[in-house]
Amino acid sequence: MTKRAVTQASAIERALSTGVAPERAAASKAYLKIDLEFTGASVPQARAAVVAWRRAQADLTRPHLLAVAGRLWQRNVFECRMAAVIMLTDRKRLLEAEDIDVVERMLREAGTWALVDGLAADVAGSLVARFPELGSTLDRWAGDASFWIRRSALLALLVPLRRGDPAPFARFGRYADQMLAEKEFFIRKAIGWVLRETAKKQPDLVIEWLAPRAHRASGVTMREAVRYLPAADSQSLMAAYRDRRTAAG
Repeated sequence: MTKRAVTQASAIERALSTGVAPERAAASKAYLKIDLEFTGASVPQARAAVVAWRRAQADLTRPHLLAVAGRLWQRNVFECRMAAVIMLTDRKRLLEAEDIDVVERMLREAGTWALVDGLAADVAGSLVARFPELGSTLDRWAGDASFWIRRSALLALLVPLRRGDPAPFARFGRYADQMLAEKEFFIRKAIGWVLRETAKKQPDLVIEWLAPRAHRASGVTMREAVRYLPAADSQSLMAAYRDRRTAAG
């Protein structure tokens, strides 16, 4: 890591500590409940600091991007890590397939949806879309012992599905099917979230997938998944879910 990268990361960290009310840090820590320090800086403040940094780079290179983001991530400060995620998202097109290893390490260290979700959906998702060979990495993630990594496998397919591209749905469907009975809230929520976003442009795809599985899905998954479906289909799917609950009770 170059001295320049260290200096720039330190400047961003100072910007994230300037003009922030002390009580915001305590409130953020209480909300996220993770073992990191907090400055209390908001997402817009972190984004502004990253944009100001990026505009000052005459010719930003991939190595320098990774060096500054890496330095920020090394800090035991939530907002520094948030800035690193914003930075990688902002210039994700500079990244190469091999950088999925950096992203995976960050996902394993993140410990909160507030860092995992952007890394998974925007950064890992972009890499997988640009480098199809990384599908094998997602396959491995889908069976990982860490529920954050399993969640990331699902969310890495979110953006193209939200845009109306049906191609990733088969892979998502395989992952979701094997995770459908999991008790972990963040897995149940992620499945429902991706289905909900897919349904905005491809409701038939969601209905066809969910109908034979409504009896296996959790309430969290179902309520999210049917939110944007036609009323008749939503009611039918929720009735199938409730019938399962009634029979089990």
